[in-house]
Amino acid sequence: MTIYVGNLSYQATEDDLRTVFSDYGAVKRVVLPTDRETGRMRGFAFVEMTEDAQEESAISELDGAEWMGRQLRVNKARPREDNRRAVRQDNRF
Repeated sequence: MTIYVGNLSYQATEDDLRTVFSDYGAVKRVVLPTDRETGRMRGFAFVEMTEDAQEESAISELDGAEWMGRQLRVNKARPREDNRRAVRQDNRF
């Protein structure tokens, strides 16, 4: 399972998130997406931990918590939906 962490401060770093989530168990991976054009953080992250029980604990404790001046939204990440339009198979317009 992957945890979605929303409403993050733009100053938050991967190390900051590792520190917070390590209180609940071993962190496998942290991803902080950035805007392609500006390189600026997009205000959310994904965190993976080694055990589901640790992830559940982190979600229940951190969802709604105030951190770095923002109220966090923490929940199970949903699978990414492909919003791109389907390409016509016959290449005709």
